[in-house]
Amino acid sequence: MKIFLDTSAFAKRYVAERGADKVLSLCEQADMLVVSVICLPEFISTLSQLLREKKIDQYDYRNLKAAAMSDLTDVDICQITPPVLTSALALLEANPLRAMDALHLACAINVRTELFISADRRQLNAAKNAGMKVEDVS
Repeated sequence: MKIFLDTSAFAKRYVAERGADKVLSLCEQADMLVVSVICLPEFISTLSQLLREKKIDQYDYRNLKAAAMSDLTDVDICQITPPVLTSALALLEANPLRAMDALHLACAINVRTELFISADRRQLNAAKNAGMKVEDVS
């Protein structure tokens, strides 16, 4: 099964929070994991915020970042291409989405993922509207 993780779901692979066990279980069932090219910068932004808020320390930050970067070598990364941009624009016009969320979803649509995984309810609703199978990990 080909699954797509948006950043909210991808982060749960590394940060122990509600929904993390579900994400890990779904990832174990997958034949292929796909993320958008914007996933890593968003994830590093999340880790940096946790560090600034002193919810993690430098040691944890370095280890989590290294683990994510290592894992991404085995993950398909969807680039932002003209068809992805076209899909993102259509999604923005049809749904109450933020721009980055529309890009994640457009990537998932363009790689023909079998399951879209997110903790963002607006994004999940837009994915359902687009005919995708979704998994809420919030």
